[in-house]
Order: sequence, then structure tokens, then C-alpha cells
Amino acid sequence: MTEQTDQEEVLNVDGEVKDVIEDEIKHHETLKEGNNDFKAKYYYLAAEVENMRKRFEREKESLLKFGNEKVLSSLLTVVDNFDLTVSAIKNDNDDKVQNIVKGIDMIRNQFLDILKQNGLTQVETVGKMFDPNFHEAVAQAPAPGKPDQEIITEYQRGYLLNGRLLRAPKVVVANNA
Repeated sequence: MTEQTDQEEVLNVDGEVKDVIEDEIKHHETLKEGNNDFKAKYYYLAAEVENMRKRFEREKESLLKFGNEKVLSSLLTVVDNFDLTVSAIKNDNDDKVQNIVKGIDMIRNQFLDILKQNGLTQVETVGKMFDPNFHEAVAQAPAPGKPDQEIITEYQRGYLLNGRLLRAPKVVVANNA
């Protein structure tokens, strides 16, 4: 009987070991699944952080390029007033007035240079074809010898800020129909 009891004990111990091993395998698989979930969450969060960093960089660049848009837009009226002043008095024959015109024109050019250093450029108009994305037509006029939709007169200058339209130029377009 001892032999049979010993065999039963061995079988019993083998069964317990087998149960323990199976439990360990199940526990290991559960940990592995949890580890895979953790890895997936980690990769997702790492990708989110990278996307946020890229978005922040784009927003920072945009802010640097266009952050002064409101100020520059306001200063364009000052440039317009310089232009109006010069055009109003430049035909005067008085030498003193002509010296004033030269001084105002020098200040205007200096002012425009500073604006240009900050990304402002003038939209080309006269002689160009009308483009509704960059020009605002205020009138149409017959212009013999000019093709239709060619800009023949500029009423107000337009400006781009780092390639983006800040103010559309107001123009007269040829219409020979």
C-alpha cells in the first residue's frame, strides 16, 4: 500500500505542481496582455506629445510671422497719408515746398523700409492682370489697346505680410466691351 500511496502522493504533487504552473502561465499571460496595453498607451501618448510639439512649433512660427499684423495694418494709413501729402504738394513751384516734399518722401521711404524689414511687401498692380485673390476692383473703364481685366489705375496700394494678403489694392480694371 505504501507504494500505491507514494504514487498517489506523487500524482497529487504532480497535479498541484501542474496547477501552480498553469496558474503561473495564466498570470504571465495576463501580465503580458497588461504590458501590451501599457505599451500601446505609451506609444499613443508619445505620438500625442510629438503632435503637440509640432503644433506648438507651427503656432509659434505663425505668431512670429503674423503677430504684428494688426500694428502693421494700422501703420498703412500713415503711409497712405504720406502719399497723399506728397501728391498734393509735389507740383508746387516754391523751392521751400519742394524741400518739404523731399523730406516727407525720405521719411516715407524710411518708414516703408522698416515695414519691409518686418515682412511687408507691396502688391504689384498697374499693368498686371486682375486677380480677385489679390486685388479689389472699384471700377471698370474702357482702355483702348489694353486687354480686358488688365489693371489700368491704382487708387489705394495693397500689401502682403510674409506672403499673406494684408490689404487688397483698390484698382480700376480695363473693360473694352
